[in-house]
Amino acid sequence: MRATGAPAPHTGRTGAWRRRTLALGGAVLASALVLAGCGSSDSSSDSSSGAGEITVYNAQHDSLTQAWADEFTAETGVKVNLRNGGDSEMAAQLVAEGSKSPADVFLTENSPAMAQVETAGLFADVDPATIAQVPEQFRPSTGKWTGIAARSTVFAYNKDKLVEDQLPVSIMDLQDPSWQGRWGASPSGADFQAIVSAMLELKGADATKTWLEGMKANAKTYQGNSAVMKGVNAGEIDGGVIYHYYWFGDQAKTGENSKNVTLHYFKNEDPGAFVSISGGGVLESSKNQDQAQQFLQFITGKKGQEILQTGTSFEYPVGSDIAANPALVPLDQLQYPAIDPEKLNGPEVVDLMTAAGLI
Repeated sequence: MRATGAPAPHTGRTGAWRRRTLALGGAVLASALVLAGCGSSDSSSDSSSGAGEITVYNAQHDSLTQAWADEFTAETGVKVNLRNGGDSEMAAQLVAEGSKSPADVFLTENSPAMAQVETAGLFADVDPATIAQVPEQFRPSTGKWTGIAARSTVFAYNKDKLVEDQLPVSIMDLQDPSWQGRWGASPSGADFQAIVSAMLELKGADATKTWLEGMKANAKTYQGNSAVMKGVNAGEIDGGVIYHYYWFGDQAKTGENSKNVTLHYFKNEDPGAFVSISGGGVLESSKNQDQAQQFLQFITGKKGQEILQTGTSFEYPVGSDIAANPALVPLDQLQYPAIDPEKLNGPEVVDLMTAAGLI
């Protein structure tokens, strides 16, 4: 894609998380029962018997994880059963299932869902050989899960409505009344909530609360980052906060939803330069620890990261010194803020955004 233009643990989120988990109650348990029926009908019993089979709760891109699974099976003979869903949905399911979960591995698009499962004490330690493949800025300090991919926050803008000197210097500028009605985002999505989690860690609760109130007054809300980009492309808004790969993915196809759009990278360690870490972890309750750890080592290894590099997700590789797709702005040029991904507080962000009337 062309463009113009990583800690102390939180002690308060456990209680907030428990209250939110209890509130999910029967709905989450019902979802768990429905999803438990997905995939191979006998996957749980096969997995328990150690017959060369693992179950992955997958909140990453379906096609990317399928490509990882296919190549891993080809190399090892270990069958991978995928149960696909969203970050928050699958994290809640794992918490509800606890030690009885059939999952061996959990993969996400954003790290707050990983932190929630870690807070619940459900992850085993990641194998040291896997940890060694991923630089410390792309994994939590605890070693309970690891980064598997990354995506950059960007301000996608309509190049016919804005020129470079009119762009916001910081994402914090978007709370200013001058931006009223001119920008958009998808506040209900885990992607945007991860960005707000970074703001909370970097700027604190008071500044984040004020910014969210400004967002409520100024922003047009959409369902999904693709919809935000389409709104920018159509001129409904001047710009929107999304992740970089939506633009690149559309450009690699027809470009019809991004032909009028270009990307602004905030840089300068701004909250708007946040790089979100996609996570992978092995469940402590897994009866297939060896195979599960082997899978996580594979996807962060050279072959797994090359699949990411050359695939169609346009996310950044984070392991085994594999460079990004050459179309992307290199990670080392993004000047992103250093945040321990284990410290991103998803439940508190949900509370703040709910109080602001955004979700």
